[in-house]
Amino acid sequence: MKSFSESYKAAGVDVTAGYKSVELMKKHIAKTNIDGVISGIGGFGGCFMPNLSGMEEPVLVSGTDGVGTKLKLAFLLDKHDTIGIDCVAMCVNDVVCGGAKPLFFLDYMALGKNVPEKVAEIVSGVAEGCVQAGCALVGGETAEMPGFYPVDEYDLAGFSVGIVDKKKIIDGESLEAGDVLIGLPSSGVHSNGFSLVRKVFNINEETVKKTYPELDKPLGETLLTPTKIYVKPLLALIEKCNVKAVSHITGGGFYENIPRMLKDGMSAKINKSAVPVLPIFNVIQKEGNISEHDMFNTFNMGVGMVIAIEKNQVDTALSVLAQAGEKAFVLGEVVEGDKEVIFD
Repeated sequence: MKSFSESYKAAGVDVTAGYKSVELMKKHIAKTNIDGVISGIGGFGGCFMPNLSGMEEPVLVSGTDGVGTKLKLAFLLDKHDTIGIDCVAMCVNDVVCGGAKPLFFLDYMALGKNVPEKVAEIVSGVAEGCVQAGCALVGGETAEMPGFYPVDEYDLAGFSVGIVDKKKIIDGESLEAGDVLIGLPSSGVHSNGFSLVRKVFNINEETVKKTYPELDKPLGETLLTPTKIYVKPLLALIEKCNVKAVSHITGGGFYENIPRMLKDGMSAKINKSAVPVLPIFNVIQKEGNISEHDMFNTFNMGVGMVIAIEKNQVDTALSVLAQAGEKAFVLGEVVEGDKEVIFD
């Protein structure tokens, strides 16, 4: 007899919808299979066997995060195929900051009502994020929670595990005054600061359609642009250069995240004119009458990653990143100080 509960369905949970969701998402998950995956979805745990050859002391590095209130934009636009990229990006971009290669990812989706086609659409984005990061989607959980979430809403979170040889961990301890800070451009607001964004624009079904001269797409579409995944370019750079420290610019902007890459006695001096401020940030600042300090303390402002490198390796680093498709730029330098961000 197949699994089915009429009573559970009457309470708002349709287990058969869950089975259909799994069937629909299988083709997306299959795209993420890499060497090391030794189990398919459907079991109680995802199995992965890492290749440890050449590693003296393998260290696992993990990261977890969610998409946050950016999901409100997906609900309003009824567009769910890219939000999964944000979920993966927020995790793998953190993991690679330590020099680790992400191995696998798992997601957790909680929703008011399981609509299999929508679930598969969301997972297609998660799978695309995993492909961009070069990691496998080895499992996840879809929890139908009627009465807890509205029927047309959901939450999405996940976590990633990566690996790095202990001697190659990037922790900022070798930083010296004179090291150069290189920036990697962001694709937009990414997945941070959306509580402020929603307040500034009074986000609703009408305001997401609004257009601005500075933007080439309506507001909602611009804001929904998925978070950029920096794993492959950064791993390529690590192979060629002595990367001393890395910061993923997420919630808290420059002032909160850059100090996390600095060791005691060091500060970051940023050339403000080098920051490629994206048009969306100018619109947010103007519409919300937000101070420049608060903008740099909330958003990435056009810089998704900051990398510290030896001064004599800057040209090589920019070349390697260009070959990886990144329009990297010199953002500033490391100076003596008290773990602060100083704008020049």
